[in-house]
Amino acid sequence: MENQNAYEKPVTLGNILKFAIPTIAMTVFMSFYTMVDGLFVSNLIGTDALSAINLTAPVIQLVTAVSTMLATGGSAVIMRKMGEHKSKEAREDFTFLILVNILVGIVMSVLGYLLTGRLFAGMSLSPKVEGYCVEYLSKYLLFIVPILLMNNFTLYMIASEKATLSLICSVTGGVLNMALDYVFIAGLHMGISGAAVATGLGYSVTAVVGFFVFSQKTSLLHFQKPAFRLKVLANAASNGCSEMATALVTGIITMMFNWTMLRYVGEDGVAAVTIIMYVLMFASSLYTGYSYGVAPMLSFYYGEQTPGKLKKLVGISMRVIGVISLLTAAASFLLTGPLVSVFARPDNPVYDLAVTGNRICTIALFFIGFNIFASGMFTALSNGVVSAILAFSRSFVFMLITMLVLPMILGVNGIWLATPAAELMALALSAALFVKYRKRYGY
Repeated sequence: MENQNAYEKPVTLGNILKFAIPTIAMTVFMSFYTMVDGLFVSNLIGTDALSAINLTAPVIQLVTAVSTMLATGGSAVIMRKMGEHKSKEAREDFTFLILVNILVGIVMSVLGYLLTGRLFAGMSLSPKVEGYCVEYLSKYLLFIVPILLMNNFTLYMIASEKATLSLICSVTGGVLNMALDYVFIAGLHMGISGAAVATGLGYSVTAVVGFFVFSQKTSLLHFQKPAFRLKVLANAASNGCSEMATALVTGIITMMFNWTMLRYVGEDGVAAVTIIMYVLMFASSLYTGYSYGVAPMLSFYYGEQTPGKLKKLVGISMRVIGVISLLTAAASFLLTGPLVSVFARPDNPVYDLAVTGNRICTIALFFIGFNIFASGMFTALSNGVVSAILAFSRSFVFMLITMLVLPMILGVNGIWLATPAAELMALALSAALFVKYRKRYGY
């Protein structure tokens, strides 16, 4: 098959890592420069502004949810067709889905502007924090289309054997974001709106490069006259609905964390939650990056009907994730103090809250990786229903139960324990579904 040599090589740890390392580096770097955003905001503006970024997170997660659904679901559909030697049809579908992303982005931007003023009413926020929220979100909405395209082009570059280019784009965008953070906030005194514009311009790098790359006919995937197949859109949406559910309910759970913290501690608690989410996001990006890297391989081997390769790929992946889990948990626990001190000084009340919370939440790192991989694996195997059950249960049902029950019993510590408890429950479900579908897919 044309340009598919990488998929035809033996399934070894070395060959898997050639796919996975660039995507791991990419997602880690993306999470890192999101943390740097928080670093600049908390140190140059204040922890009130850091709280505001977290309070706008549910809206941002909605954008992420839609783009992730179309990107992961679309990639699974398209790469399966590639494995079935339907290259022309796959490229038509690819172009069609990119056009859908642009249209969806425009609609979301317009709706966002119409609703921004009403989103933070009734949250009992101080006028200062509410002002920060509106200011940040209004600028972020300018970049919805590039952000949607960035998420899609990132995965399609990986699928087209251009994972290194995807990494370069992410690094370039991240460096640009960090540099502009300093220029806009410290130099031009744009405040929190400067952070939003810097983030949007950083994300736009991959969108711009992606248009150029996929306009070249030498690329495995490239633009051509699209075929408007609504069935393809439906399949992409159903396959990617688990990842959409994960991102969407993450926003809902973030709101719950914020409301619970406002009730128990106040706005300092929201800032502490933000810091801990940065740490968890940074660690989780390792698993997400690995899952993104191997997803095209899973889809291709499934379409090619080579269960031996599939089984070996899944087995090696489980061992890799186990090692990463041990390393990230140990690092998070040992480095809690230094990590938190980057965002809040020891004399700030936010510091003690965040240190305690991070040490408790670190327990979740033993389970998160397996849950992320299980959901991504079923998406890659075109079983969006099972993937959605896993993602929705993990990110919403189990979190909702633990967030409602544990704080009533343990107070603030119950809030921190909610994430590890929910991830442990999700691990049990992942293991059960993994065993149930083992014979069907042959992994």
